[in-house]
Amino acid sequence: MKKQKVLSLVLAGAMVCGAAAPVYAEEGEKVKITYAQWGNEVETAATQAVADKFNSEQDKIEVEVVKIDHDTYVTKLNAMATAGELPDTGIMSEAGVLKFAENGLLADISDMYGENEAKPMDYLTFRFEDTPVAYSAANEVLNLWYNNDLLKEVCEKQGIDPAEVTPPASADAAWDWDTFVETAQKLTLDVNGKNALDPEFDANNVDVYGCTINALPWQLEVWALSNGGGYFSADGSECTINSEATVDALQKIADLSNVYHCAPPVSSAANALESSLGSKKVVMATDGAWNVGTFLGPNADFEYGVGVLPYMKEKVTICTGGPNVVFSTTEHPEEAMEWLKWYYKEENSWALIEAGTWMPILDSWYTDAEKTDKWISNPNYPDKDMYKSAVVDYAKDNAISTAWYYVNGTEEFNATLESVYSGVWAGDQTMQEAIEENFDELNEIFEENNM
Repeated sequence: MKKQKVLSLVLAGAMVCGAAAPVYAEEGEKVKITYAQWGNEVETAATQAVADKFNSEQDKIEVEVVKIDHDTYVTKLNAMATAGELPDTGIMSEAGVLKFAENGLLADISDMYGENEAKPMDYLTFRFEDTPVAYSAANEVLNLWYNNDLLKEVCEKQGIDPAEVTPPASADAAWDWDTFVETAQKLTLDVNGKNALDPEFDANNVDVYGCTINALPWQLEVWALSNGGGYFSADGSECTINSEATVDALQKIADLSNVYHCAPPVSSAANALESSLGSKKVVMATDGAWNVGTFLGPNADFEYGVGVLPYMKEKVTICTGGPNVVFSTTEHPEEAMEWLKWYYKEENSWALIEAGTWMPILDSWYTDAEKTDKWISNPNYPDKDMYKSAVVDYAKDNAISTAWYYVNGTEEFNATLESVYSGVWAGDQTMQEAIEENFDELNEIFEENNM
């Protein structure tokens, strides 16, 4: 039986119908709504500037941006909920959306878009008990990124044609896992210039690693899915992290370092591309598309490229993106949804898209050549044809939802996985041993939040 949620009891009386009764403004007055976000002062000012644009374009609604510190964001929202002082709308962390929905804090947004309106792609929809409660504000997928300068340098030292080891930009040409591992070994050099395939390779004195895999538990889910498994069943009804396919996929990640010596010791503490590719000691690294705007485009001092992920059985990537929600206590649900619909339009968040921090959420930007060209024709991005194939087309054809779009409790689940995986990364346990030892705890977390 699911644990009783105290917050649900506090709010139950106010949320029987899923949202507070609407309150209408006097004729000629704007309805005032609040939008919460966790940015710093600069980000808050930028968000308010966007809201000011919305405020100036119509005479019905006025949006005020409310800044809450990132580290205390959810705690503050919980306190506001208990006090009956939640904002009308706000951004949430992906892993926290369904928990808020379970507690009756999020409005049903099924009516946000009309039948013929362009709406966010389906895999960007957060659902609680089959009801849409949020859409991601951006579409972010995982890819294989590489330091092209370092790749060429390693190839020159070994007399290898760079074309033979450059990550493919098309899903049709994606490397299978064995090819990926062998390529990463070719690109791994010890201090004597020998690669990881050489019998005399010195694994204790590596100069350049061929690859690294982002080991954040939510990102590692993609390999389980690629291998025909997953942390959970496709319908979210069962915890399947102990399945043979999932365990095998996760063990393959550990083996990159512990067996094949083509990746640095696995750690989820230093995952960003800035600390992998940016170190100029790693040739290829997996991570999200937001890195174009946060590091690769504006700050990287090397030529970079992007390819599709290698695959085990299925050619798949996963998506994510910070969701905006309408809180169920709002007195202005229609106005809150109207603001979010406007905010979701690409032209109203263009600076983030142009920079490469966000990817569009509407399907037309992936299928309309003119829109796609407008999106990716700028100097922050790598070669346009490469990016279109490796990111735009890949997201359109091969992306599926990360588990937190349809499974509750993933924040606690993934936090527990951090410690479960640590012994495997250190070489002290096999993945089979670690999962078997901790499966009851992981399954209990799942069942408490979803059964």
